[in-house]
This record gives sequence, structure tokens and C-alpha cells, in this order.
Amino acid sequence: MTDNRHSSIGIHGLHAHEGAQGIHRLRLLKRTRNVALVGLAVLGAGLAGVVVHRAATARDLATAAEIHAARHVSVVSPKDSSSENVLSLPGTLQGYTEAPIYARTSGYLAAWYKDIGDGVKQGELLARIDTPEVAQQLVEARQAHAQAVAALALAKSSVERWEGLRKLDSVSQQEVEERRNAYAQATAANALTAATVQRLQKQLDYNQVVAPFAGVITKRTVDVGNLIDAGGSSKQLFVLTRSDPLRIYVQVPQGFTRRVQPGDKASVSLAEWPGRVFSGSIVRTAKAIDTASRTLQVEINLPNPKGELLPGAYARVDIKAPATAGEPSFRIPSNTLLFRPEGPRVALVGSDGKVHLQPVTIKRELGVEVELGSGVKADDRIVLNPADSLAEGDAVVVAPPADKKPEAKKAG
Repeated sequence: MTDNRHSSIGIHGLHAHEGAQGIHRLRLLKRTRNVALVGLAVLGAGLAGVVVHRAATARDLATAAEIHAARHVSVVSPKDSSSENVLSLPGTLQGYTEAPIYARTSGYLAAWYKDIGDGVKQGELLARIDTPEVAQQLVEARQAHAQAVAALALAKSSVERWEGLRKLDSVSQQEVEERRNAYAQATAANALTAATVQRLQKQLDYNQVVAPFAGVITKRTVDVGNLIDAGGSSKQLFVLTRSDPLRIYVQVPQGFTRRVQPGDKASVSLAEWPGRVFSGSIVRTAKAIDTASRTLQVEINLPNPKGELLPGAYARVDIKAPATAGEPSFRIPSNTLLFRPEGPRVALVGSDGKVHLQPVTIKRELGVEVELGSGVKADDRIVLNPADSLAEGDAVVVAPPADKKPEAKKAG
């Protein structure tokens, strides 16, 4: 009946229309739900990406903080110098024989015959001294000696005569003893005057100043007319030097005394002879350590046949001083040392990345390097430029060696 009514009023098919509207709404709701689900999925994926990114960033930040918090150090290994160790020492060239020449008699310098730079032979005349007072004393001494000789002859004949009279009992024994005593005194006076004549004659002979050995005059301090006084406390006349060979005295540190022996070779260099090395040899040592400097004095002889090298010149002496068996010798950069109240230390990096402060013994300073006597081994890793705050057990990171800078390309 209802359907009939709807049909009669022209709204027939209402139920079909409502069914179509319901289906359309369902489709719209379904599409909206799908869009919402896709949006939620996209939002969830974005949130997950943000969370993952933040976690990764936090991880990276933690790693970077840990890296920056760790100490990065550069390391170096010690160099073994046991077999090629050269000891360089300063020295001064000296004449093999060098002597100041003094006068043995007093007077005035009459003449000199050799000047500085002149070569002389042994016994050659260097100067002549005028000694009138000594000559006069010699004349007086000879006269006194003549008197003594005459007195001795008289005393001798007298004692012989009185001894003959004593045999005849013409004189007493006391008188004979007196004559014998007078003869003994005359004998002594004769010897005394003879010695005085000999002394003055020698002194007069000293007015000829001669060279005691062959060499070169390196100094002359007097001129004609100077008053000359006898004795070593007076002014020296000349300085005579024998310059072939030359002597060099060097002071070897106590730590190297076992390595230096007579017969070892030495190389000598001088600034005025650049690029040239002169060869000498060690002839003797003092065999005693100087308590003030803790060094051993070593004498080196240096041939100088052409006279090219001058006494008094400064020289550098290089002596090959290889370490003896069982005696290690390592060199390290000077900027690896740590100076602590307990003594010098170096910072060693162990296999666990921890620092160990190792005590060392310094044998010799070589400028940018130092030579150690003990404390390190060939495979040790020593920290360069260690910080003063570096302590035992600190964790460090060893930095890789710096790569070489690439060469700049030339413009084509």
C-alpha cells in the first residue's frame, strides 16, 4: 500500500535512491580512511627517520667527543748510534815544543839577529848581550885565583919542610899540624877561586843567546838597548816554537773514556781550511779523570810538514768512538725529554695506548739531539713534544705520520 502511495505521488524509487546515497558515503568514508592511514604511515615514517637521524647524530657526537677528549701524540723511535758514533770536541793547536827564552846574565841588549816568523836551527845565535860588569868580575876572580894558587904552593912547600924537620925532632908535632891546616885552607881557597872563575866565565858566555832547539820565533819582546836581568822572573826575550808536529789537547767526557785509546785516529778541521780534514793520532792520555770537569785529557799529535797549520789556532777534533760490546748508545730528539724532580724522563707509549714515564741517562748533548746511555730500546715509541701535564698511565692516541704535501702542478 505504501509503495502504491509513493507511486501515486510521484516519488517512487525512493529506496533505490537512498541505497545509492549510502553506497556513495561508504566509498567516501573508505577513501578518507585510506588517506588518513597513508598520512599516518607517512607521519610515522618521518618520525622514525627523525628518531634514527637523532640517534645517529648523537652517536656521532659521542664518538667525536670521545676522539676530541683523547690526547693525540706523535711518536719517534730512538736511533742506534753504537757503530757510527763520532765524538766532536774543541781543541787548540800547540807547538810540539814551545819555550820562552830568558837571559842567563845581566846587561844591555847589544843586538838581536832573529825576528818573529824566522826559522832557526838548534844552537843558532838569536841575540847578544853586553855584560861589562860580568867581564870585570871575571878579571877580579882570575886575579884572586892566581893569589890562591901562589898561597897553595907556599903552603905545600911549608908543610913538606916542617914534616922533614919533625922527623929530626927539630919542631913539635903541633907546629906540623898547624902547617898542615894552613895547606888545607890554601887548597880550599884555590878550589873556591877556581869555581868562581868558572862560574863567571859561564855567565859571560851566556851573553850569546842561542836557540835551544830548531823551530820558529813566534814572539820577540826586546829591542837594542833594553836592560836585561838574569833569571826566569825577568822579561822574556823570545818565544821559540817547534810546529812540526803540533799537539792538540782535548778533554774527553768521562762517559767516553773507555772508547778512546792511544793509537786511535783523529780528524782535525779548521775554519780557515773549509772542506779539508787533517789526520792525527792519539799518542797518550792522562790516565786520570779531572775532578773539576769530569773529563780525561787526551793528547793528539798532528803532522805539519809544510807549516800550513799555525800554533794557537782553534780546531774541531772528531774522534771515532764506537760503543764497546754490551754498551748501548741511542740518540733521540731533544724535544722528547721531560725534566722532573726525580731526573730526566721520556714518555713511552705502550701497546695498550698508555703512557709510561721512563727514566733515562743523558751521556752527551748534541744540540737538536741527545745521546742516551740507558733507558730506551730500539723498538720504543717515544712521544714528541710531551706536555708537562702528561702523567704515568695517561691514555693517548698515536697520530699517523703526516702525508707528504702534493707537489703543485705547473701551468701548462
